[in-house]
Amino acid sequence: MNLNGVRVALLIEDEYQILEGWYPHLRLQEAGATVTVVGNGLKDTFESKEHYPMRADVGAPDADPADFDAVIVPGGFAPDNMRLHPEMIDFVRKIHQAGKLTASICHGGWVLISAGALKGRKATGYAPIRDDVVNAGGTWLDQAVVEDGNVITARTPVDLPQFLAAIIDYLGREVAAKSGAGHLEAANA
Repeated sequence: MNLNGVRVALLIEDEYQILEGWYPHLRLQEAGATVTVVGNGLKDTFESKEHYPMRADVGAPDADPADFDAVIVPGGFAPDNMRLHPEMIDFVRKIHQAGKLTASICHGGWVLISAGALKGRKATGYAPIRDDVVNAGGTWLDQAVVEDGNVITARTPVDLPQFLAAIIDYLGREVAAKSGAGHLEAANA
């Protein structure tokens, strides 16, 4: 799948789960997407739970949701830290409200909950956030990946291949719809 021209925001904070941060970053780049790492705006480099650094390209206060086609929230303990920064939650909320892909894995669902993105949605994540999803008005499903409209969620690192396959498929459908619409408009001109 060629995702050239697709712009994805990857949220990052200290104590992110290393695979859940790096696998989406590298896999989406491999598919042709531009991945921008969005931090909290207070510093430039964030440590994983395993002390592996990831550098932010921009802080959430300076990131414009209109510049992105999707947002991905990795897990680990990072989502708990992200929720301390209203700009990060607002960034996710605006992307979701614009109907753009809003995705999370593991504890990342906490950020989607805070952004209001799981109300009335089917979702999954790391088992301990089940009650949080339900209390936020979502329906919990214990499966590797759940896609409900513009929301894609996954459980844990072992589900990363399925998670990224679903994200790439979703974004590929968006690219095809846009290019198909463009071809149709050109044919009707």
